[in-house]
Amino acid sequence: MTALQPWQGVVVAIPTPFRDDLSIDFDRLQEHVRWLADEGCHGVTPCGSLGEYQNLSDDERADVVRATVEAAPAGFAVVPGVGGYGSRQSRRWAEHAAKVGAQAVLALPPNTYAARDSEVVAHFREVASAGLPVVAYNNPFDTKVDLTPELLATIAETDGVVAVKEFSGDVRRLHRILDLSPHLDVLAGADDVLLELVVCGAKGWIAGFPNALPRLSVQLYELARAQDLAAALPLYAALHPIFGWDSRPVFVQAIKLGMELAGRYGGPCRPPRGPLSPETEAQVRKDMARALATVVVAGGSDA
Repeated sequence: MTALQPWQGVVVAIPTPFRDDLSIDFDRLQEHVRWLADEGCHGVTPCGSLGEYQNLSDDERADVVRATVEAAPAGFAVVPGVGGYGSRQSRRWAEHAAKVGAQAVLALPPNTYAARDSEVVAHFREVASAGLPVVAYNNPFDTKVDLTPELLATIAETDGVVAVKEFSGDVRRLHRILDLSPHLDVLAGADDVLLELVVCGAKGWIAGFPNALPRLSVQLYELARAQDLAAALPLYAALHPIFGWDSRPVFVQAIKLGMELAGRYGGPCRPPRGPLSPETEAQVRKDMARALATVVVAGGSDA
């Protein structure tokens, strides 16, 4: 089998574990990284949206990436998020990732500014100048910048831009991206479009709920890669309700709760993210119970 590139396979976007006083628990962070590796995942992304990077100080953010790299076993990829308000900030985070030994970076377009296409392209050139492979992250809901297939084709002309985490939810985009940029790897960016994208050629999955259900999630990913729909479809149907929370504004709280329900540590979020409403929490619990029942039927354990 051909060796995976660092951004390929199941790369789990990890949350930042906070103690009750909202300080970072680095011991739990490193234990979680090692556990995901043991469970068969291929890498992790610290300091992405799920990691609440906007609510970390610069020192905390640097320490999270450094601690993640230190905990990662050989062959287990670390692909830090380098999102920032400006291009110079993102480049600085990419330089830091390279310095501490990460293998690639996940880069949003400029945040809080509806940048023109030329500015977006210049932004990714800036990030790529740090020297690590760059996975572009298309999240038009948060950034107000849509990396359309046509814009991606121009971005992908930059040396070092190797892939895109596609979070638009429009599965048709994969075909257009591959048509315009056949050298660019498309990665499933939302849990609830995993099967559709991987069956049609996505090379990886930057994932959320595998934080709670890694072994079962890797099994589903491998079934999709093998085009084994007879086995993949019923498993996907059982997991899809809980996977759908990855695409909602409360995804961080939902995934941390899912981890707790699976016997892992999720912990609190930092403000402005507060607790789930009782109604939302009840639905997450219901959806997670269905997913955990699937683990039992499959005869495996994710805890």
